[in-house]
Amino acid sequence: MTWSLGELIEKRRAEQYGLYGHYVNTQQARVQAIIGFDKIYTRGQGAYLWDAEGNRYLDLLSGYSVFNLGRSHPVVKQAIQEALAFDRPNLVKMDCPLLAALLAEQLAKRMPPGLDAVYFANSGADAVDTALKFARAATHRPRVLYLNHAFHGLTLGTLAINGGPEFRRGFEPLMPGFDAVAMNDLAALESQLRKGDVAAFIVEPIQGEGVYIPADGFLPEAQRLCRKSGTIFICDEVQVGMGRTGRFLCCEHWGLEPDIVTLSKALSGGCLPVSAKIHDAVFSSLERCQVHSTTFGQNELAMAAGLATLHVLEAERLIERAASTGEKLLKALAALKERHEMIADVRGKGLMIGIEFRAPRSLRLRAAWTAAETARKGLFAQLVVMALMRDHHILTEVAGFDVNVIKLLPALIIGDEEVEMIVSAFDAVMVEASELRGRVWTQSAQLIRHALGR
Repeated sequence: MTWSLGELIEKRRAEQYGLYGHYVNTQQARVQAIIGFDKIYTRGQGAYLWDAEGNRYLDLLSGYSVFNLGRSHPVVKQAIQEALAFDRPNLVKMDCPLLAALLAEQLAKRMPPGLDAVYFANSGADAVDTALKFARAATHRPRVLYLNHAFHGLTLGTLAINGGPEFRRGFEPLMPGFDAVAMNDLAALESQLRKGDVAAFIVEPIQGEGVYIPADGFLPEAQRLCRKSGTIFICDEVQVGMGRTGRFLCCEHWGLEPDIVTLSKALSGGCLPVSAKIHDAVFSSLERCQVHSTTFGQNELAMAAGLATLHVLEAERLIERAASTGEKLLKALAALKERHEMIADVRGKGLMIGIEFRAPRSLRLRAAWTAAETARKGLFAQLVVMALMRDHHILTEVAGFDVNVIKLLPALIIGDEEVEMIVSAFDAVMVEASELRGRVWTQSAQLIRHALGR
C-alpha cells in the first residue's frame, strides 16, 4: 500500500479552514475569515507566498523572523535532505552528537566574549525557560526582572515574564518572584537589584510587541548594574537575532556582553549560548550531567539547518544586506510622515521596523477613528493591515494588543524592488485612509461589530 503526502494535500486542500476550525482552533479560523486572511497558500519561495489561484503575496512577517533567509532556501533544503539521506543516527541520547558540537562551535565564534558554551533547546520559549533556570542555578537567587511590554514566550514559565496582560489573563496565578520594570527607568532597576535577591534581568534589545527601542544608554548601564549586583544579564534574541537588525545579534548595536543569549526562529531550533561559568554551575558534577535536557533539542535536522543557515548568512552577506536595505526602507517610510498626518512614527533597526499611527486632525476622520478605537484599541492599524493584504497582496500584522503599530519583518533577502513595493503600498493605503468613503474606513463597521461582540 502506497501513501503520498502530495496526493493527500491535493485531495483535502479545499477543506483547510473547515478542518482547522473544527479540530485545531475555531477562533483562529474565524479571525482569518473576518480580516480577509483566509488564503489557501500552496507555495513559499524567497520573500513570497502563492495561493491556490496563483496570486503572489509579499510576506513581511517571515514566520515571525523564522525565514530570515527567505522560504525554501536551496542550501538549507539540501542540508536537511542530506541529513535524511545519510540515515544519521538521530537522537541516540547516550551520545555526544557531532552536528550539535559543530553548530555549537560555529555559534560560539559569533558570540560576545565569554559565551563559549551552548545548550540546545526546542524553541524560543524553551530557551528562555532554560535561561531562567540556569540563572537561578548559578546565583542561588529566586527573583527575575523583566521589562514592561516584554514578550518572551507563552509557556507557563515565560508567561511570568510576559508584559502583556492579554496573554496572562486566565492563566493566573503565575509563578511568584517575577517583577517588571519600565524601559529606560534605571533608578527603578537599580532599586530592585539593590535587594540582592535577583537572579536575572532579561531584556529584548528591541521589543517585538510594539517595536519599542530603548534609549541609547539604558542597556549598557543596565548591564553594568547587573554586573555590580551579581545578577545574570540575559539578552533574548529569539526574534531580533540572526542578522534581523543588521548585526548578527541585536545587542551588538549597544556593545553589550550578556551572560546568556537566547536564539531560535531563524536558527530552526532554540539554543542558549551561555558563559561557561554559568553552564558549569548547572552541570556541576558527573551525577548532574543531564540535570537539564530536552528530547528534540539536538536533533540532526535542526542542527543541519542551523549549520546551513550560518553558512548562508555569511556567504550571501545577508546581515550587511539587512543593514543597508533596512536603512533604505526606514528612510523611505519615514518620508511618508511628511505626507500623511496619521503616521506618527517609523522606527527600527535593519529589517525590523515599526510604523505607528495616530488620530487625524480632520473632525470627520477623527470621529471614525474614535469609534474604531472605542470598540478596540489598535483597530485602525488592523484596517491598514487588511487594506495592504486586500489591495496590494502584502502580508503584515498589528505589532501587539491595543497598539496602533504595524510590524515589518521581511526576509533579509529583499531588495530595491520590494522596498519600492512596500513604500508604494503604504502610501496608497494612507491616501485612501484620508478619505472617509475610502475602502479603509468602509471595513471599519464590520470590525467594530466583531470587536463589540467579542
